[in-house]
Amino acid sequence: MSRTRFCLSLAFGLLGAQAIAEPAPPPRDAAPAEARRGEPAAENRNAPESVSPLFNALGNTSAWLAYKARFVTDQGRVVDTGNGQISHSEGQGYGMLLAVAAGDRDAFQRIWNWTRANLMVRDDSLLAWRWEPDKRPGVADINNATDGDILVAWALVEAADAWSDMGYRVAARRMAVDIGRRTILFRAPSQPLLPGMSGFSAEDRADGPVANLSYWIFPAFPRLATVAGEIDWAAVTRSGLELLAKAQFGPSKLPTEWISMRDPAPKPAAGFPAVFSYNSIRIPLYLAWAGITDHRIHAPFSQAWAARERTGLPVVDTADGQTVEWMQEPGYEALSALEACAVSGEALPANFTAPAKTENYYPATLHLLALVAVQTRFKTCLGR
Repeated sequence: MSRTRFCLSLAFGLLGAQAIAEPAPPPRDAAPAEARRGEPAAENRNAPESVSPLFNALGNTSAWLAYKARFVTDQGRVVDTGNGQISHSEGQGYGMLLAVAAGDRDAFQRIWNWTRANLMVRDDSLLAWRWEPDKRPGVADINNATDGDILVAWALVEAADAWSDMGYRVAARRMAVDIGRRTILFRAPSQPLLPGMSGFSAEDRADGPVANLSYWIFPAFPRLATVAGEIDWAAVTRSGLELLAKAQFGPSKLPTEWISMRDPAPKPAAGFPAVFSYNSIRIPLYLAWAGITDHRIHAPFSQAWAARERTGLPVVDTADGQTVEWMQEPGYEALSALEACAVSGEALPANFTAPAKTENYYPATLHLLALVAVQTRFKTCLGR
């Protein structure tokens, strides 16, 4: 996990300090900031909405309670235990999604309160990507991470529908519009999704724009379209699938974490290890969760995970196809089980519905997300 966060730190340059501490969250019964700025008032917050497909989808109360106890503070900060106890927009978004999937509105509100108070420090509606507990200010780099923004906006859409809350919907729309306007290069031939507003464009890098396929959160895009229909989210999905078809490097045909899109044929981005690693293992999760199960799209992942001489998932050097490291915490293997279920209909192992209680934030989170994806898309693989 530290390796992928090192890559993120390398990618996101310091943009100046912000004096942000970890304050107590605002009162839970307070009106959302969006409403206080003149958006729809409290009397409209209970307007009926469509049913969230994510609401109560986890189906495992004990797993959520264990996760919440280990990784979510009383203030609503989601703690990355494998990465120096930091928090980031990705983790806050995952926590909010899982809270909706567990039907836990109190936890959702606490996580959202902390996110707004500590990461919403930019001039737009996007989030600063990283908060460090042992530093003041906790946010030193106000660059955003687009995957974290998408996750939080998606979670707000689901919460708005789950609990008929117009305040969540307004916040989701604000974020979704800024994601579309500020991080999607619709005028570029490949229409890439930039990982962050700073540091990845053609103006910022000689090999830019640079993309990361794990930032295409495919199940989120149709949901964001319900609050920001002026953004062509279908084109975002197409651009991700087109890049995935082209970014098949070396004998493994796997994508690298960071991809240069300067030329018509993508290639590994300069300055980053040319590996399929901790970020990229989420690509099959998002594909399956969105119902994209064509075996031709999944083939490189299925082949990489089908035959392994040891437990865990491999970090693959795309230049020669060799394994350079193993991701061994059990939550990672939930992704390969989901992959086999989605593509081939294989029954899930008995321990799939019983996440380990001793692993770090990232594999634990991936396991619960895989469980939600199965509950919403592939219940037949559960064998009941």
